[in-house]
Amino acid sequence: MIPSFEWCLSRTTLNEEEARRIAELAASLQLIADVSQSDVFIDCPTTDPGAALVVAQAHPSTFPSMYRTSVVGQMAYARNEPAVLFSLVSGQPVVGSRGISQEQIPIQQNVVPIRAVAGEKVIGALIMERDIREQVERERHVERLQETTEQLGETLLRMAVASGGMQSLMHEGIVLFDESERVIYTNPQAVRMLRDIGFSGSPVNRGVAELFGDLADSGELLSASGIFDRDIRTGDAAFVLKAVPVYSGQRAVGGFMLIRDISELIEKEKRLKLQSAVIMEIHHRVKNNLQTVSSLLRLQMRRTKHAEAEKMVRDSINRINSIAVIHEMLAYEGDDRISFNEVAERIAKNVVSSSARPEQSIRVTTAGPSVSLSSDEATTLALVVNELVQNCVTHAFADRTAGIATISFDANGSSIRMTVADDGSGIKMTDDPSEKSRKHLGLKIVETLVAENLNGELAMESGENGTAIHIAFPLDRGPRKEEFR
Repeated sequence: MIPSFEWCLSRTTLNEEEARRIAELAASLQLIADVSQSDVFIDCPTTDPGAALVVAQAHPSTFPSMYRTSVVGQMAYARNEPAVLFSLVSGQPVVGSRGISQEQIPIQQNVVPIRAVAGEKVIGALIMERDIREQVERERHVERLQETTEQLGETLLRMAVASGGMQSLMHEGIVLFDESERVIYTNPQAVRMLRDIGFSGSPVNRGVAELFGDLADSGELLSASGIFDRDIRTGDAAFVLKAVPVYSGQRAVGGFMLIRDISELIEKEKRLKLQSAVIMEIHHRVKNNLQTVSSLLRLQMRRTKHAEAEKMVRDSINRINSIAVIHEMLAYEGDDRISFNEVAERIAKNVVSSSARPEQSIRVTTAGPSVSLSSDEATTLALVVNELVQNCVTHAFADRTAGIATISFDANGSSIRMTVADDGSGIKMTDDPSEKSRKHLGLKIVETLVAENLNGELAMESGENGTAIHIAFPLDRGPRKEEFR
């Protein structure tokens, strides 16, 4: 979204020349977002030294955006985005700073100051953001795990010291040691694994460092650095050592170690990585090939002088791009299941962008729970969404300058329901077979795809207030069709 010149002047501290420079840079914001594959913003200073105004925003068209709505016109505060305010004040770039977005999402920001054409005055900040929700959650999980492990360790150590041993209820090897790092207990699994590593004899009353040689130096296990973590590879065998000290007050009174045999896991992981890499590369190449075909068709479309031929080529391009979106997500996710809500949203944006007239303002929204589909189901439904949104743009809003279409989902565990509704002029039926076939070819394609590929059914409602297409299909892909109730 590009800011208006007057708007920058009225809500920021910029003068006319500076506001014009910001508007020129904002015109290239979409290209920056696509190249960096991140959400990109321009923030400008205000009269409040602790806040900046978001004046421009661009979502990447080649990568999922983490924003559901536009935040242009909202404030960026120092408490949530310290890097932005620091860059505006100091004129220094900031890399890898953490913050909280206007939608309360943990983010990582790279910020570059924007300077006036003449002089060193900072008139704005160019911000590239990345979603780090998963990373933050992993860090919190590690903190909780460490606290729980220390509590468990203290309990195990007390049991071992009190009874001289404990029952072997775990598949992992257990080694308990005292404050001098001498072993006071090992379960049978630990003895077996130590033999595989190369230690023979009884480990009790031996120093932990003797069990593993140079892998655990004396004093390292009870250091204040936290969890001791080592991988051991001996021939075809692989083990993980994890140890934590146990404290009584501020004094280390011992600790415990788990030895886990991961040989089979490592081998399976190698095979899975190889298979996953091959599959992802195939999807990536298919996506690239489809985009190449789309580009060639686009060049051909620009050469034609026939409106009907141009429309047919454009429709073909949109269908190819819809399938390319599926392969792009399969290559990115590395999984055979796809969250289709995002696919529908991206396809709708592509269709509106390529088919709507310049003076039209057509908005497509998605609603309902997240729907996960197999790659085959997602490919078919992607073509369905493409045709229905294309119909909205071409027919429902043909004589209008604005319109709203909604793609909604519902799932009950055994079936999926999707509705594409618009507030357009409705479908005008005709008695002329050739005219009916020409005008409603898209619906015929949708009906065929739903019936033959999804084993589903289609129902339509149309009137003066718009059209709604309802599609239902079973998840089990059985012979019985899902019936509307």
